[in-house]
Amino acid sequence: MKQFPYIIKGKSFKDIRGELVYNNDFDASQIRRMYSITNSVERPVRGWQGHQIEKRWFSSSVGQVKIDVIKIDNWKVPDPKASIDSFLIFAQSGDVLFVPDGYITRISSLTENATILVFSDYLMGETQDDYKYDLDYFNSNTPM
Repeated sequence: MKQFPYIIKGKSFKDIRGELVYNNDFDASQIRRMYSITNSVERPVRGWQGHQIEKRWFSSSVGQVKIDVIKIDNWKVPDPKASIDSFLIFAQSGDVLFVPDGYITRISSLTENATILVFSDYLMGETQDDYKYDLDYFNSNTPM
């Protein structure tokens, strides 16, 4: 598996019966749990949060979201000028964003009620591997 964030492209099929969105290239064999996130209208950005050892997969089930990722160099005092990569995820695409261990994320809702599915390779409570940083800790040239 690649050790940097990347999109696993989804596809769709449409006919008279409706539309089918799928991702046959997404291997879910490592997944141990899942949950969904819908940011509030008042605070449409969530983050920064990540893991040293846990991997995450993200897919939009409703609307559009932007996920920013940073590779962490020092978990106690990360570089506030660390490089930020951004990925757009659309419910209609079936795309899945893979974020390996060692990264943190910031999730921004681009449409109202955008909902993101999050998959993890560890069960809740199985690790003590949750790192959070203030939204304004990292200097960013990417708009929120």
